[in-house]
Amino acid sequence: MKYKFYRTLLNTFALLPLWMLYGISDIVCFILHKVIQYRVKVVRKNLAMAFPEKTEKERIKIERRFYRHLCDIFIETAKLAHISNKEIEKRVQIAGMEHIDDALDNGKSVVVMLGHFGNWEWVTSIALKIRPDAVSCEIYHPLRDKDFDRVMLELRSRFESENIPMARTLRRLLEITRDGKKFVCGFISDQRPLTPVKKYWTDFMGKDTAYLNGGEVIGTKMGAEFVYLEMMPVKRGHYVMTISPLTPLPDGGENPYSRAYLSRLEDSIRRNPSAWLWSHNRWKHSRC
Repeated sequence: MKYKFYRTLLNTFALLPLWMLYGISDIVCFILHKVIQYRVKVVRKNLAMAFPEKTEKERIKIERRFYRHLCDIFIETAKLAHISNKEIEKRVQIAGMEHIDDALDNGKSVVVMLGHFGNWEWVTSIALKIRPDAVSCEIYHPLRDKDFDRVMLELRSRFESENIPMARTLRRLLEITRDGKKFVCGFISDQRPLTPVKKYWTDFMGKDTAYLNGGEVIGTKMGAEFVYLEMMPVKRGHYVMTISPLTPLPDGGENPYSRAYLSRLEDSIRRNPSAWLWSHNRWKHSRC
């Protein structure tokens, strides 16, 4: 019953043209930011920690732009229910696909490392460019609400990309490999580790930061190539997705690909601060 309600509401909403949806986004942004003040304290704390050199006025400007961007992601995600392949290809320009094609030509699968930057939900449109002899997939964390989770999976599979639950990551990628295919698999790797297992730490945005290394561990075990994907906003509703080789840090430290990825992500964030997910309590825990 809940699934039908969610799906009907979403389909009705997604039928609206994007220009109208952006008008709704502006209204929701005001309510979310100024009325409800959704996670405002977390956002301001994170911005102050990441940009101590900026003035309060500068950080408030980033904050204001962040909430607008966040609300745009909400409506752009919903629009996946009805957006055409032609429309998404017009709105998401892709550069660097040759790095994925070269890896596949060399018999290698590809681990794509990205963050909650730009519109990570529209990143699934890359599946339109992945050649048919490879499996396009991404790792996701199932939602508690099973009906809403089903709806989100349908949206994320809009371009025939396979969604793999986090707990089944290695098993499913091994199945793909045993079937004689290669995978191009996206790992969003900027979340704060939630489990009490061993955490790895590095400097990120000037702070001592715990990070996830699952993408590197699995990719290394399976002999995959690593690339970094940047989803940079260029104007409202338009993005440039840039794929580039991820070179491991040469310092001899552990998890060189994961730390190299976070360094690249930090560069993306500093070039467009409002495009990252500042409402996530990224620095909740310290090393000690």
